[in-house]
Amino acid sequence: MSKTTPITIPSPDLQIDFSFALEQLRKSFLQDGLKETVASLSVTDIDKELSIFVPSKFLSILACRGLRGELVFPVPCLFCKNPKLLGYYRLLQGFSQKAFYSGEFGLSSFKPMEEKGSLSPDNKKKLDALCKALVACSCKLILGISAERITQALLDDLTLLTLGPQLRGSNNVKMGSAGIVRVFEVIHKIVKSRVLSSKPSKIEIKNAAGRIVQIEFSSDPDIIIREEMTKTEFRNIIAIEIKAGTDFSNIHNRIGEAEKSHQKARQNGYVECWTVVNVDRFNAIMAKRESPSTNRFYRISELVKASGEEFQDFKNRIIALTGIPQRKK
Repeated sequence: MSKTTPITIPSPDLQIDFSFALEQLRKSFLQDGLKETVASLSVTDIDKELSIFVPSKFLSILACRGLRGELVFPVPCLFCKNPKLLGYYRLLQGFSQKAFYSGEFGLSSFKPMEEKGSLSPDNKKKLDALCKALVACSCKLILGISAERITQALLDDLTLLTLGPQLRGSNNVKMGSAGIVRVFEVIHKIVKSRVLSSKPSKIEIKNAAGRIVQIEFSSDPDIIIREEMTKTEFRNIIAIEIKAGTDFSNIHNRIGEAEKSHQKARQNGYVECWTVVNVDRFNAIMAKRESPSTNRFYRISELVKASGEEFQDFKNRIIALTGIPQRKK
């Protein structure tokens, strides 16, 4: 009989993290946050502003469904009390943060309302215009859904449908940042005997030629290593792109992104371009086809072990290319 492959499912860590994030977001600017804000205001004042900003037929549609108008329509007094509620109406209308605040809609200045809960004097003056625009969009939402289908639960579901990708995107950014830090720490340990100065995002070492070599975070690629020739000129040595996502099915896209970064690095004169990934099942032939500009591929799991052939290759190349003198045995 052939051996049966064991079934193994990893721990649902991401979903656990999402559950805690969702709890906090509900209190801030989902329906729970909206209810708390409404409770702290005069309903008469809210209704007065609703009658000014929202066509009466749409308020009647909601009333017939037993729903208050602010569940769908924002008014200035709500934003004055809780600026973060802009996030609720954005999610309800199905817009990502990137699209909503891109500048295309004239909303980029309002981003601090959602992110920091801050309402600047200038934005306060523009609240009427903001609410009119959001109300017009919400009217289209109600017409598209149809009155008989609108419930409080459906409205909550619509916000969560938009929120899901946002949470996953935030997690990817968080994972990416953590991956960069881990690789940076590995390099720090390799060069620590020659470190002149060290900051969270930059290390300076002195090589055998007496020149300063800088190892630092960069936006694209993630980590760069370059030798200082003069105070304003550098010899670009190594560009490292780190793809810290753990989803193996998306490895092709991530390596393709690394290739774009390395093509720019090549144009900027980097001698070596390395790609570090966070998946253990790794096809080097496929990876080289996806990113021909990459000289070396490494895995985070192998580098952080600080042992084994892959780590030793990484270490030897860091030492050789930066010109650090090797200790005599």
